[in-house]
Amino acid sequence: MRLQALVLAAVVLSVGAVRAQDADGAAKPDAAQERAAKTFADKAKVVAPGRVAALVPLTQRERVVQLLDRFTFGPRPGEVERVLAEGEGKWVEQQMNPGGIPDGAFQKRLAAYPTLAMSAQQASEVFPDRAQVGPVADGKMPYPDDPLLKAVYEVQVYKMQQEKDKKKADGTIEAKPEPSDEEKAAQKKLDQAEAARIFGEIYALPKDQRMAAVDALPVEQRIVLTANGNLSGDQKNLFVADLSPREREAFQAMSAQVNSAGNIALELAQARVLRDVLSERQLVAVMTNFWFNHFNVYVPKDSDEWYTTSYERDVIAKNALGNFQDLLLATAQSPAMMVYLDNWLSIGPDSIANGVDPGNAKAKRGTKGLNENYGREVMELHTVGVNGGYSQADVTALAAILTGWGVEKPSQGGGFLFDYKRHEPGPKVWFGYVIDEDGKAVKLGPGVKRPEAAFGPSDTVATPDSVEQGITALKILAQSPQTAHFISYLLAQYFLADNPPPALVDRLQRAYLASHGDIKTVLRALIASPEFNSRQYFRNKVKTPEEFVASAFRATATDPQNPQAMVNTIKTMGMELYHALPPTGYYLTADQWMSSSALVNRLNFAYQLTNSKFANQKFDAPKLLAIGLLEPSGSRELSGFGRAKPAVVTSTPGKSKWMGVVATDAPEVLPTAGAQMAMHVLEATMIGGTVSAQTNTLIDKELEQQPANASPTDTLNLLTALVMGSPEFQLR
Repeated sequence: MRLQALVLAAVVLSVGAVRAQDADGAAKPDAAQERAAKTFADKAKVVAPGRVAALVPLTQRERVVQLLDRFTFGPRPGEVERVLAEGEGKWVEQQMNPGGIPDGAFQKRLAAYPTLAMSAQQASEVFPDRAQVGPVADGKMPYPDDPLLKAVYEVQVYKMQQEKDKKKADGTIEAKPEPSDEEKAAQKKLDQAEAARIFGEIYALPKDQRMAAVDALPVEQRIVLTANGNLSGDQKNLFVADLSPREREAFQAMSAQVNSAGNIALELAQARVLRDVLSERQLVAVMTNFWFNHFNVYVPKDSDEWYTTSYERDVIAKNALGNFQDLLLATAQSPAMMVYLDNWLSIGPDSIANGVDPGNAKAKRGTKGLNENYGREVMELHTVGVNGGYSQADVTALAAILTGWGVEKPSQGGGFLFDYKRHEPGPKVWFGYVIDEDGKAVKLGPGVKRPEAAFGPSDTVATPDSVEQGITALKILAQSPQTAHFISYLLAQYFLADNPPPALVDRLQRAYLASHGDIKTVLRALIASPEFNSRQYFRNKVKTPEEFVASAFRATATDPQNPQAMVNTIKTMGMELYHALPPTGYYLTADQWMSSSALVNRLNFAYQLTNSKFANQKFDAPKLLAIGLLEPSGSRELSGFGRAKPAVVTSTPGKSKWMGVVATDAPEVLPTAGAQMAMHVLEATMIGGTVSAQTNTLIDKELEQQPANASPTDTLNLLTALVMGSPEFQLR
């Protein structure tokens, strides 16, 4: 396909949509919008320096589209009409209370991912890493008693021993000639044949005996059988489908390299894209992703391979629609965060663990000290923001306050631990407060400038109760006006505009403070705001790669059959799930995701998906068109179609073409008239509204390139891909 024009249009229009604002954030309405604004101006105004700009209201249907675009991963066919019928207020309240929404179909799909329900400790046992396999390989630790775990360890120890055998005495890898491509291909064929033979023998056994037979194989044969790519897809699916969840996990762990913990992240990412597409509880799904990105952790970081699943499940999702203070405290006491930002390594300079004897002031100190990573990021990124009024001294003081906050046995998936022996003792002067060991806080002022002025002379030593000092500090952060403003800004930026209007942010800040950080209250204030319900901020947010891929499946009513392929595609587009290395997470603004190369990747995905070339994913464009025709939106699109004077044909006189079918002796009409009808229905079904004339013109040009013998289905597939690649579909 020659899609250069559409790519260029998508880049220009998508980025332009979020930049078509004055310096003060107000769009320039056209004449029709100005007239409509007169009925709205009294109750919806944005105050800007030197002038007042009226906001143009959305229609009722557009308001529903706005809700579904922002608070779901995209509307499914007919969903706009369903929400209109039941009432947008009812839909919002249902989504705000997700426990009452049946979600059985999605939950059924999750049964394929047993690690989602595991604790970190269980995950570390099922999926060992090098730190656990090494002692067993060296004979310092026994093999596990559990037969399945023992079988996994035997495979991993064998692979580790192979690595050691390659090393020379000086520790470098022995240089051996790299096999040629022909030799690799020949060996792969031998391995595949051997795997097929073993599969045939074991599959003939009763289901409940198969995994035991795998465990009884020599280690070399286990490796051949479980290695990725040795069994055909059908063979592996048949075999794995009949295994119990624990057996399936063991089979997957054997297929990995020495560190099998990476399998956990694969399951987590696959479950996430399924949640994006299939879950009926869309608001909590969106908010879980939003807060995970805000309180980002990097899954490959040390033991976070085991902790990230429970972090998302028990910390982020559990508090996604709750209170920000609870969410902040939960992340701070999560082993995943302590490992990711190294707070578990932080030791107070004057702590007992650093060799300080409280009864001997002359005792020699140890050399270990503070790690300021978490103390800095919790203020800069999680709460008050970089302009929140803190100093470097506050960063150091907060790091001291949070010493002792760590993890019990992180190499075994242990939980949060406060070790008072590592805690820096004494009151701390921090962020305009003095906080003592018991968590009592006194605001600094004319009469209080030092700890002694607040609490008197102190020779305090750390105790188990010293954890309260950190809890108090985090509560102060959660309740501060700076945090209220920063969180309000980020929510407005994600749900409204890359550069949200200051007046709205101020109103959300007031809602945050009045509700003591209740997330639902802030979201309700955002939804009810004139800005959220104005044309200026309608369909002006560029979708991230994850949002684009998920919305493609939702908009086309496509059941995702290969979630790992979706994960890989999102990675190719630059957004590898759970792999954002910096504490900032991924930036969610247009400038991060809009470029010609990014649009080419999206259009290629759209073409592959709609032509059933995406990882054997079945796609049914005729079914999508039928759904659209039966929905009120599609019927409305066709109600006035054909009333305009037909265009003149430039092709063979006496013939017309409707979706690739040539009829003789027909009136001279535009060759793609039928395709245009289908295009309008697909646009209404997938996008929820009209698209620009420029987009339709570009789609027409692409349709003209279709071969004369193209089938109706081929044309429908192309049309669906083009609508999916349109500038309007790139926006939410």
